[in-house]
Amino acid sequence: MAENFVTVAKADELNPGEMMYVEVGDEPVCLINLDGEYFALNDICTHQDASLSDGTIDGEELECPLHGGVFNIRTGEPVAFPVVVPVETYRVRVVGDEVQVALNE
Repeated sequence: MAENFVTVAKADELNPGEMMYVEVGDEPVCLINLDGEYFALNDICTHQDASLSDGTIDGEELECPLHGGVFNIRTGEPVAFPVVVPVETYRVRVVGDEVQVALNE
Protein backbone atom coordinates (compact mmCIF):
# COMPACT_ATOMS: atom_id res chain seq x y z
CA MET A 1 0.00 0.00 0.00
CA ALA A 2 1.55 3.29 -1.10
CA GLU A 3 1.56 6.21 1.27
CA ASN A 4 0.60 9.57 -0.12
CA PHE A 5 2.73 12.18 1.61
CA VAL A 6 1.62 15.80 1.28
CA THR A 7 3.88 18.79 1.87
CA VAL A 8 2.36 20.87 4.69
CA ALA A 9 5.17 23.22 5.76
CA LYS A 10 8.79 24.24 5.35
CA ALA A 11 11.07 22.92 8.08
CA ASP A 12 12.16 26.43 9.11
CA GLU A 13 8.53 27.53 9.68
CA LEU A 14 8.25 25.55 12.90
CA ASN A 15 10.83 25.91 15.69
CA PRO A 16 11.34 23.22 18.36
CA GLY A 17 8.51 23.38 20.89
CA GLU A 18 6.08 24.94 18.41
CA MET A 19 3.01 23.62 16.62
CA MET A 20 0.77 24.75 13.80
CA TYR A 21 -2.54 23.89 12.21
CA VAL A 22 -2.30 22.40 8.71
CA GLU A 23 -4.68 20.51 6.46
CA VAL A 24 -4.01 17.31 4.56
CA GLY A 25 -6.83 17.13 2.08
CA ASP A 26 -9.89 17.80 4.24
CA GLU A 27 -8.25 16.44 7.39
CA PRO A 28 -7.33 18.94 10.16
CA VAL A 29 -3.83 18.19 11.46
CA CYS A 30 -1.75 19.55 14.32
CA LEU A 31 1.91 19.55 13.23
CA ILE A 32 4.42 19.65 16.10
CA ASN A 33 8.18 20.16 16.21
CA LEU A 34 9.30 18.30 19.32
CA ASP A 35 13.03 18.95 19.82
CA GLY A 36 13.66 18.86 16.07
CA GLU A 37 11.49 15.78 15.42
CA TYR A 38 8.15 16.32 13.70
CA PHE A 39 4.86 14.73 14.76
CA ALA A 40 1.36 15.01 13.32
CA LEU A 41 -1.86 14.40 15.24
CA ASN A 42 -5.47 14.83 14.24
CA ASP A 43 -6.24 18.41 15.30
CA ILE A 44 -9.62 17.61 16.88
CA CYS A 45 -9.65 16.59 20.55
CA THR A 46 -11.33 13.21 21.05
CA HIS A 47 -13.11 14.45 24.20
CA GLN A 48 -14.89 17.39 22.63
CA ASP A 49 -14.46 19.34 19.41
CA ALA A 50 -11.54 21.64 20.16
CA SER A 51 -8.50 22.48 18.06
CA LEU A 52 -5.44 20.88 19.62
CA SER A 53 -3.18 23.30 17.75
CA ASP A 54 -4.61 26.00 20.06
CA GLY A 55 -3.37 24.01 23.07
CA THR A 56 -0.05 24.02 24.88
CA ILE A 57 3.01 21.79 24.74
CA ASP A 58 4.60 20.62 27.99
CA GLY A 59 7.51 18.26 27.38
CA GLU A 60 6.15 15.40 25.26
CA GLU A 61 2.53 16.21 26.10
CA LEU A 62 -0.09 18.33 24.36
CA GLU A 63 -2.84 19.87 26.48
CA CYS A 64 -6.21 20.56 24.90
CA PRO A 65 -7.26 24.22 25.31
CA LEU A 66 -10.89 23.42 26.14
CA HIS A 67 -10.95 21.11 29.16
CA GLY A 68 -7.26 20.46 29.84
CA GLY A 69 -7.15 16.86 28.61
CA VAL A 70 -3.63 15.76 27.74
CA PHE A 71 -2.24 13.58 24.92
CA ASN A 72 1.21 12.09 24.43
CA ILE A 73 2.62 13.80 21.33
CA ARG A 74 4.59 10.74 20.18
CA THR A 75 1.77 8.18 20.49
CA GLY A 76 -1.51 10.12 20.61
CA GLU A 77 -2.41 8.21 23.78
CA PRO A 78 -4.44 9.96 26.50
CA VAL A 79 -2.39 11.06 29.51
CA ALA A 80 -4.83 13.08 31.63
CA PHE A 81 -8.61 13.11 32.13
CA PRO A 82 -11.07 13.98 30.63
CA VAL A 83 -9.34 12.48 27.57
CA VAL A 84 -9.84 8.70 27.38
CA VAL A 85 -9.72 8.03 23.62
CA PRO A 86 -6.40 8.37 21.75
CA VAL A 87 -6.06 10.96 19.02
CA GLU A 88 -5.05 9.66 15.60
CA THR A 89 -1.41 10.09 14.65
CA TYR A 90 0.07 10.33 11.16
CA ARG A 91 3.44 9.57 9.58
CA VAL A 92 5.72 12.54 9.04
CA ARG A 93 8.89 12.85 7.00
CA VAL A 94 11.21 15.68 6.02
CA VAL A 95 12.39 15.78 2.41
CA GLY A 96 14.91 18.56 1.86
CA ASP A 97 13.27 21.49 3.62
CA GLU A 98 9.70 20.20 3.23
CA VAL A 99 7.73 18.66 6.08
CA GLN A 100 5.33 16.05 4.70
CA VAL A 101 2.43 14.18 6.31
CA ALA A 102 0.67 11.00 5.17
CA LEU A 103 -2.85 10.21 6.32
CA ASN A 104 -3.68 6.70 7.46
CA GLU A 105 -5.55 4.69 4.84
